[in-house]
Amino acid sequence: MAVSEGDIVKTLSQQILLGALLCSTFTSTTMARNTTVPVPSNAGRTIETEAPSDYMIDRRALVRRHNITLNKPDPLTPLSIGNGEFAFTADITGLQTFPEYHQQGMALGTQSQWGWHSMPNPNGYKLADILDDYAVARRKVPYASDKDYSRVYSPAATWLRENPHRLHLGQIGFRITKANGSLVGIDDLTNTFQTLDLWTGLLTSRFEIEGQTVKVQAVCHPDRNILAIRVESSLLRNEHLLVSLAFPYGKSDWSDAADWNNPQSHTTRHRVEHGGVDFVRTLDDDRYYVRISWSSGDNIRIESQHKYDILSKDGQPLEIVFDFSPKEIAELLPDFQTVRAKASHHWRQFWTSGGAIDFSECSDPRAAELERRVVLSQYLTAIQCSGTCPPQETGLVRNSWYGKFHLEMHWWHAVHFALWDRLELLERSLPWYESILPVAKATAKLQGYRGVRWPKMVSPDGRDSPSTVGVFLIWQQPHPIYYAEFCYRAHRDRVILERFRQIVFETAEFMASYPVWDESNQRFVLGPALIPAQESYGNDRARNLNPTFELAYWYWGLEIAQKWRERLGLERDIKWDKVMRFLSRPTIRNGVYTGIETPPYTIFRDHPTMVAALGFVPETPLIDPNTMKRTLEHVLRTWDWASTWGWDYPMLAMTAARLDEPEKAVDALFIKSPKNRYLANGHNFQSYRLPLYLPGNGGLLTAVAMMTAGWDGCPDRPSPGFPDNGKWNIRWEGLKRMP
Repeated sequence: MAVSEGDIVKTLSQQILLGALLCSTFTSTTMARNTTVPVPSNAGRTIETEAPSDYMIDRRALVRRHNITLNKPDPLTPLSIGNGEFAFTADITGLQTFPEYHQQGMALGTQSQWGWHSMPNPNGYKLADILDDYAVARRKVPYASDKDYSRVYSPAATWLRENPHRLHLGQIGFRITKANGSLVGIDDLTNTFQTLDLWTGLLTSRFEIEGQTVKVQAVCHPDRNILAIRVESSLLRNEHLLVSLAFPYGKSDWSDAADWNNPQSHTTRHRVEHGGVDFVRTLDDDRYYVRISWSSGDNIRIESQHKYDILSKDGQPLEIVFDFSPKEIAELLPDFQTVRAKASHHWRQFWTSGGAIDFSECSDPRAAELERRVVLSQYLTAIQCSGTCPPQETGLVRNSWYGKFHLEMHWWHAVHFALWDRLELLERSLPWYESILPVAKATAKLQGYRGVRWPKMVSPDGRDSPSTVGVFLIWQQPHPIYYAEFCYRAHRDRVILERFRQIVFETAEFMASYPVWDESNQRFVLGPALIPAQESYGNDRARNLNPTFELAYWYWGLEIAQKWRERLGLERDIKWDKVMRFLSRPTIRNGVYTGIETPPYTIFRDHPTMVAALGFVPETPLIDPNTMKRTLEHVLRTWDWASTWGWDYPMLAMTAARLDEPEKAVDALFIKSPKNRYLANGHNFQSYRLPLYLPGNGGLLTAVAMMTAGWDGCPDRPSPGFPDNGKWNIRWEGLKRMP
C-alpha cells in the first residue's frame, strides 16, 4: 500500500536518528560554534557565512532520509522531475501510462515555461473590449473587470482569460498487453515500488505484470528540456511492452492541458532517421519541436499522425531521450547515461550549496515532519518555481488558471531562494519584469498613473487577464522592490543598483501616484477601486479603503525605493516622502487592527493579512507591535481556518516570530486546517480542485529560514523564531537573514 502521511510522521523520527549512519561522500568536520566557513553557491562563487552548528551537516544523509517512496498507486501523489524550465510528472509506472487515473487527483503532464498555445481569435478580442470605469477622486479609471458579468464572463473576457494557456507538450507512457493480448490497466499492476532519489534526481519505478518485472528509470537534464528513460523487462520481447508518445491539442481547462478529441485541429510532422525522429508540432499559430533518440536496435511504429510507439527489437533494455524545444533542435542528443550523470552532478551541487537545516537533534515531536516538509519543498520549488518566468501556483504540473502565473504569488513562490542562499534561482525570473515594462507602463498611463502598474494573472506576454478580482489587487506592486532589495543585500554593489533602478523607481512612481488625497482628513488613502489581499472584500471594490497590510507594505516599499536613490547618490524624491508622511494609518477597532478601514472592517475568513503588516512586511512606523500582538492573538482565537490557504500559516509564523512569540510561530506552521496538509510527494494540498499549491511550499521555506537565521533587529539568540525551551536544538548552515 502507499506510504501514508501518518506512516511518514511516525517513522521520520527514527529515520532522522539513523541519518548520521547513512553513507556520505563528505567527512564531518568538527568546528567551533559561530566560526566562518566557505559555502559554495550554484553560481560558483564562494560566500563567507556563519555556521552556528558545532559541526558541518551531513547533507547527503539529511536529504536522502526524505527520499519519496511509494508502493501503491495514488491519484494524489504522482512524482515530478524537472529543472525549473521543464518538468515531467509520472504515475507509479515512472511514465504517464494511466493519465485518466490521475484526472480526479493530481494530473500528469509534460510542461515548460515556454510552451503556450492560443485558440483562434476570429473576433479580435482585446482588453479594450471589456473595460469598465470606476470613480476615483472625481475621475473615471478604466479596469478590465467585465463588470456586467459578475458570475459568467463575457465571450471577450472568457477568451482573454483562457488564452494563451500552457501546453501539455507530449504524453509519454507505456502500452502494455497481457499474454492474451488485452491491454493492462492500473489494477493489473502488482508489487509496485517507486522511489525518487532527491540527491541525484533519479526516479526509479518497479512493477510486475503477470509475474514479469518492469524496471524504469527516468531523469531530467538540468539545463535542457530533456527527459531520459531506461526500461528493462522481458516484456520488451514480443512487443508486450512499448513506450508510447502521443501529442494532444491545447486545452483551456483548469486542470487538463490536453485535448485528445480534436486531432484535426493540429498537425504533427515527423522525419525518421537512424536511431531517432524529429517532430514539428503546429497548433494554430503556435509551433514547437521534439527530437527523440533511442538505443541501438530499437524502432518506432507510427500509430497515427499524433501517436507513436517505440519498441525494442531484440528485447534488450530500451533507452530513449526526448528533447522538447520552442525552436528547431540542431544539437545531437546525449544518451541516457550522460543525462543521468549531469542530473546527479546538478542535484549534488544543489544540495551541497546554499542553506541547510537539520532538525535531527530536536525533541519536539513535530520536528521530523517539519524537516520532511522543508526538504521536499526545496526540491519542489527548485523544479517548479525557478524558471525564467514567474511560476504558476500549480507549477508545471497542472493548468490552474489556464497555466497563467499570478504576480502577487511570486513572492511566496520564490523569495525563499534568497534566504537559502540560492539567489540565482530568484534572479532567473527577474528579467521578465524588465521585458514587460512597456505593457505595465501602458496600463498605468491608461488609468492616469505614473510609473508601471504590474499585472496580476498573466502570461509571458505581460497582458493582464480580465477579472472581477485580480485587476483590483495592489499588493503585488511593491514585490519587485522587495526582490531588488534581496539582490542588493546579497551583492551590495552599484552593478545591482544600476541593473534594477528602473524597476524600483518606476514601481515607486506608480505607488506614489496611486494614493488619493483626502482633503477633509489631510491624508493619502489607498482605494477605492481596490480589493485587498484578503479577497473576501471583493464585492465592495468600489468602496474599499486602506487595507492594513497594503498600507504598511506601501510605506516600506517607498522607503526602500528612497534608500536606492540615496545609494545611487540621488536626493530623496519629495513626492514619495510626502505620500509616506501623510499615508493613512491602519484602522484599530477594539484594540486590534482591522482588515480594512471601511465596513465590514474585518471578515474572519480567507487570508488574515492584517498580520502580514508586521511579519511579511518588516517594521515600519505605521504598525505598533503591541497592537499587532493583540491582533495576532485575536486572529488565532477567532479565524475560520477551513477558509485559509497554504501561505497563511507561514505568514502567521513570520508575524509571531517578529513579535517574539516563538511558540506561536511553530504552532502556526502546524495549524489544523484542511489546506495545511502536505502529501507524501511534498505538495501542499488545498482541495481536489487545487491538489498542489506551491505558494504554501515556498512560504514554508521563507518562514522557517527566517525563524532559524533571524531578521534585521531580531533577538540575539540562536534560531530566534523557535522556542528556547530545549526542544529545538537546530543545526543550520548557509542561510541569510530576512530584512
